Amino acid sequence: MGTVVLVIVILALVGAGLVVVRNGNAAKQRRLDDAKAEARRWVERLGGQVMNLTGTDQASKQALADASERYTAAGSQMEQATTAEQCKLVTETAMEGLYYVRAAREAMGLDPGPALPEDPARRAAGRVEQDRHVEVEGHHYEASPNSGANTPYYYPGGRVAGRPVPQGWYSEPWWKPALVAGAWGVGSVLLFSAMFSGMAGIPDAAAWEAGYDAGQADAAEADAGADGGDYGDGGGDYGGDFGGGGDFGGGGDFGGGDFF
Repeated sequence: MGTVVLVIVILALVGAGLVVVRNGNAAKQRRLDDAKAEARRWVERLGGQVMNLTGTDQASKQALADASERYTAAGSQMEQATTAEQCKLVTETAMEGLYYVRAAREAMGLDPGPALPEDPARRAAGRVEQDRHVEVEGHHYEASPNSGANTPYYYPGGRVAGRPVPQGWYSEPWWKPALVAGAWGVGSVLLFSAMFSGMAGIPDAAAWEAGYDAGQADAAEADAGADGGDYGDGGGDYGGDFGGGGDFGGGGDFGGGDFF
């Protein structure tokens, strides 16, 4: 009798386990299906804009070309996506393309359309608030909050190779070598310092080199001071260099010290 009861209990437990697994798989599939549907919606929205807009000047044409690149990339990612996380990357790529579309529409004097969901990384990277003209190692660079004949390259803001790049219009895509190589080249800190020094909401060169957004370096130092403080009975200063050192991101020389 005891053996029969034991067998029944085991079978019940196995059955319950199978139900839990089946329900878990069904929930996972639903999440994947929902993520695919969401990603596909943004890709289709981007595709509609790319197919139906034609740039009227250099800035809008360049922004639409960048949007088209994101559309192609998102489509390729969509075909290969097998997890909800991968679908999220598809959505992010399509969303970035739509930022380029909005920039192109604004450059052409059109209504930019409905607002896009705010991206914390883009917001944290800051934005160009004033026109800048700088010379770095004999090369002229410009940045502006607005498109123009001298600033036809738009970037929606965000992180490139671990460092924030502010949203704005530029004379050339100085961030692209790092985007392709995954590391910043020699002279990148000098360029960033010259272009953005003193601009509100953008980190200084030292913070940028360490990968901080504006204000993060000060917060990290404050946290380190609060956690460290006076250590032991001797009351000595404890902590040293919390930020580490060296050249963050490493990277080779893009073109012998030049960026292109």
